[in-house]
Amino acid sequence: MTKLSVNINKLATLRNSRGGNVPNLITSTKDIESFGAQGITIHPRPDERHIRYQDARDLKKVVTTEFNIEGNPIPKFIDLVLEVKPTQVTLVPDAEDAITSNAGWDTIKHKDFLVDVIKTFKENGIRTSIFVDPDAAMVKAAAETGTDRVELYTESFAHEFTKGNKEKSVAHFVKAAEMAQQVGLGLNAGHDLSLDNIKFFKEHIPHLLEVSIGHALICESIYLGLENVVNMYLHRLK
Repeated sequence: MTKLSVNINKLATLRNSRGGNVPNLITSTKDIESFGAQGITIHPRPDERHIRYQDARDLKKVVTTEFNIEGNPIPKFIDLVLEVKPTQVTLVPDAEDAITSNAGWDTIKHKDFLVDVIKTFKENGIRTSIFVDPDAAMVKAAAETGTDRVELYTESFAHEFTKGNKEKSVAHFVKAAEMAQQVGLGLNAGHDLSLDNIKFFKEHIPHLLEVSIGHALICESIYLGLENVVNMYLHRLK
């Protein structure tokens, strides 16, 4: 079964919109895990507009499943990850003003930088993953950085799937997944995955270890309820 890691950034956005501490991220995280999620993902950004750096510290004390911290490895982020020591760090090449993640790493161009950062994290016992586009060449080059896993950026899949181009939507992802297996990398995926498309993606992408889902899951939960939606994803990921 592919594991479900729930990204709680949107809960932090809701909290921050009114000040105070509602919804409470600690309580929400405990509930999400009790509903069956196998991981919690956060993506703090430099302006802390949703997840705050202190949230990462506070959540570390209560997460009992896998704790995944995503972000651009600027010095401040690296220091946070080394302090918190999550289960996994996912490296994402975000611009500071990016609304959301919108591209994967060029693992050829940035190889030397990634090698150094990944070495630091792995020396501290933190599993590493690199956010990449569904490009077999980028996956192959990622293996040369020392990373443990890659996370496939799935926006293009979701876009084609919505247009009804189901077979086209997964073609590049299948090749990227096969390359990951060939070069010995674990495979994660995330971005714009939803209840509508997750089952098809899971059934067509080999060796998929984990998906990280936030925006769609929280939006769907407004209508269907958080506990119900978490279990709907778990059913589709079997």
